[in-house]
Amino acid sequence: MLFLLSFFFTFFLRQTMSHLSTDSYKSFKKSKYRTIKYTTYFSTYDEIFRPYRNKKIIFLEIGVFDGGSLFMWRDFFGPKAEIIGMDLNPEAKKWEKFGFKIFIGDQADQEFLKRTLKKIGPVDILLDDGGHTNHQQILTLINSIHYIKENGLVVIEDCHTSYMRRYGNPSFFSFINYSKKIIDDINKRFFISKSSFNIPQKNIYSISFYDSIVAFKVNRKLSQPNKFIDNGGVSSDPKDFRYDRTLIGFFTDLRLNLKKKSKKSVAIKLIYKILKPFLIFLNFILIKISFINLLTYFKK
Repeated sequence: MLFLLSFFFTFFLRQTMSHLSTDSYKSFKKSKYRTIKYTTYFSTYDEIFRPYRNKKIIFLEIGVFDGGSLFMWRDFFGPKAEIIGMDLNPEAKKWEKFGFKIFIGDQADQEFLKRTLKKIGPVDILLDDGGHTNHQQILTLINSIHYIKENGLVVIEDCHTSYMRRYGNPSFFSFINYSKKIIDDINKRFFISKSSFNIPQKNIYSISFYDSIVAFKVNRKLSQPNKFIDNGGVSSDPKDFRYDRTLIGFFTDLRLNLKKKSKKSVAIKLIYKILKPFLIFLNFILIKISFINLLTYFKK
């Protein structure tokens, strides 16, 4: 009995304190100066930042506070990385004596942010740990994208503020809601031409969501219109069974059969032309009604 209790206690401890073995946590603990993080962040840091370690990169952190994170990132990324800080508090300039570049200004000031990023040059990773307001997080993402290198990252952390009343949330205008909109934007690349792409569609290749962290992967070459392609192989013309034995399937088969027969008969062609919009609309309504079964999965 004692053995089992010991086993389960050890297992629970490992699960709740898994961050202790991460490299980013070790760098966090090495820092002489104070910095605040959340336990789940360290596994995320290790995962998304691993490809950039021990390489010549430019890492910009917005919100340096007591300076501890600057030293944390210097240790984590290695001596080849240039660690740069940005903060609204002029006192943050004191960290320059330790070899860090520090820029003072408001991240929500679009001109300041663009001017500063242009001065720094293309950035590999931008980590936003600044003011955490909806305005600051959204404007930082949009205004920084053009200054991020190919295969670079914009990482916004402390996204739980999208659910906090002191930040005016929950709200339609929260950063998390904006991130969800970008998911829609990325998937809409299938339907629109590149000339109609907005800023996220032109630049953001993928988005990764973690606990209170959202990472945006910038790759302009891969952010292209999504087009249907056929390999030209032999097809057995299989039947579509996705709506088999349902009203949706019945009306779909009716429409397709009419379409097929309309090629051989002028009368059926006329009937098909008249019924086609109605059958498509009817199927649309039936599909919408079928969504009622999904309600349970969308409950808060």
